[in-house]
Amino acid sequence: MAEVLGTAPGDVVFTAGGTEAANLAILGRARAAPGAVVVSAIEHHAVLRAAEAAARSGMAEMRTAGVTPHGVVDLAGLARCLDSDVSLVSVQLVNNETGVLQPLDEVAKLVSRRARGAVLHVDAVQAVPWYDVSQLAAGADLVSISAHKFGGPQGAGALAFRRPVVLEPLVYGGPQERDRRAGTHNVAGIVGMAAALRAAVRDRATASARVGRLRDELCAGLLARVPGARQTAAGQALAPGHCHLVIDGVESEALLVLLDEHGVAASAGAACASGAMEPSHVLLAMGFPAEQALGALRLTLGHTSSRADVELALVAVPDAVARLRTGAAASQSPVLAEVVR
Repeated sequence: MAEVLGTAPGDVVFTAGGTEAANLAILGRARAAPGAVVVSAIEHHAVLRAAEAAARSGMAEMRTAGVTPHGVVDLAGLARCLDSDVSLVSVQLVNNETGVLQPLDEVAKLVSRRARGAVLHVDAVQAVPWYDVSQLAAGADLVSISAHKFGGPQGAGALAFRRPVVLEPLVYGGPQERDRRAGTHNVAGIVGMAAALRAAVRDRATASARVGRLRDELCAGLLARVPGARQTAAGQALAPGHCHLVIDGVESEALLVLLDEHGVAASAGAACASGAMEPSHVLLAMGFPAEQALGALRLTLGHTSSRADVELALVAVPDAVARLRTGAAASQSPVLAEVVR
């Protein structure tokens, strides 16, 4: 784990997943060094909710940097958030919804120049299968990852300390992890995570190229076959597995019901937010009106994805959209009828 994450073995703190790792970085830092916490508007809720909790408790002032309409952190806006009062900055490497690769080098330089006492946390959960995190997040002090995003077991993650950082633990008890995270280790999960990480790094180049081709085929096919569909971050550097669209005249939740009937697993935004009847905070931050954001569709591919999966989606999604637009779907599915109503 340390070799891949670019740190020493003693500076990898094992957690129950990416959410705990992000919480430890943000709340742990806010407790140890109260001050302003700066986050981008498109961070995962594990980051945003932790920053909000730190602000509610009085440990930190939360400052939010906006993004461009293309889903990239607005560097000028970020610079305005940075000063000597900032204790921690958190910017993800790859956005979990759109797949946009963020300019971490520029972010790290800004933090170094304008907030010298600040710690930079990078949520690299979505990046590990596709990129060399040790290189792309070289300017980070803390890096959080989650095993299940690169083929490991659910319920295992890690926070890597790339440089010395003073944190207060969230969990108290024994002296495990150099007093940074108490409790008996999940050895099976940790070993499984390391094995999956080793395999992901070994296969990264070939998997990225293959999955990237499938993703391009999927996105291009859907844009050609679904009127009123557009890619949310077209033209940006995207992680190979992400295809994120907004579709006019369709509500995501109704669409997901039909796609599930077709055997297509999808989400409206963050995968862990499926079932939420509210527009994506990521799309709202990018400037999409709420009614358009409610028509978001997130399809992701991984190392198990095949051409047959893409071909199925290229049939299922246009069919489901057409059924919703004509109203025919409501009469064919009692569950969908309730959703539409």
